[in-house]
Amino acid sequence: MSIENREGLLAAVTVAARRQHAAYTLFNQAMADRLGLHPTDLQCVSLLGLEPEPLTTGEIAELTGLTSGSATRLVDRLERAGLVERRPDAHDRRRTRVSLTARRSPEAEAAWEAPGSAFADLLAEFTDEELAVIERYLSHSTRVGSAQAARLRER
Repeated sequence: MSIENREGLLAAVTVAARRQHAAYTLFNQAMADRLGLHPTDLQCVSLLGLEPEPLTTGEIAELTGLTSGSATRLVDRLERAGLVERRPDAHDRRRTRVSLTARRSPEAEAAWEAPGSAFADLLAEFTDEELAVIERYLSHSTRVGSAQAARLRER
């Protein structure tokens, strides 16, 4: 691969990644609007769904980049909306753990139906080898993005 070709590919990937990020940000806003949530609240629900165990509000603050006070208000809103529940920590009675409620609201189920199918159809277009590269890129870019967000918050 020539340097010119690699430079062109790097530029194309950078442009595509920026467009994908913008499209996903707009999708996240539209989905949050549909569900009557703030985009940060929707992302918190999404992230909680990926965690194997319930989190403390402090852990949610770290995960989302929010202050502890903002994370507490976020959890309060999600609890009022019936999306999360607080339960006492089994090992420390001073703390509570936050988890998604057992069932999603019918509105959330309906809102995710079409996008879920569309994204599944998209992934079906790729071979297993291509999916492995996509997963590797997404995992690595997530780590880089998280590190850069932390760096920016430190200033």
